Amino acid sequence: MPHIVFGERIDLDDFSEKFAEIFQRDPILIKVTNIFVDKEKLTALLPAVVRSEKHQQFLIEISTRKSKTTIRLYPNTDPEKTDGVKFSMALLAEQIMSHYPNFQIIQTNLSNYLSMVIKN
Repeated sequence: MPHIVFGERIDLDDFSEKFAEIFQRDPILIKVTNIFVDKEKLTALLPAVVRSEKHQQFLIEISTRKSKTTIRLYPNTDPEKTDGVKFSMALLAEQIMSHYPNFQIIQTNLSNYLSMVIKN
């Protein structure tokens, strides 16, 4: 399962206010247009659309605990793990890192996708 883990806890209320729509047309159409935070402020769901070789709609989940934040695919939507799906998660990670530059990725299986979108 694709995932990105930060070694810090994100304030989901704060991030939901800062969140900007993700829209990329080329080389793969990616849209992430909204964020929904649960009442406990521990989980956020972001509806995503990816169109490349196939059209997929799914949810990206951001979950936060004491000292870490994880981006993963919401299990109930289980899309095919195409390049577009993985890039959508990397673009979300890039946005988080742009708002919280002190965040460090401590674990991921999307390194190749992150290196393509995050400028060091």
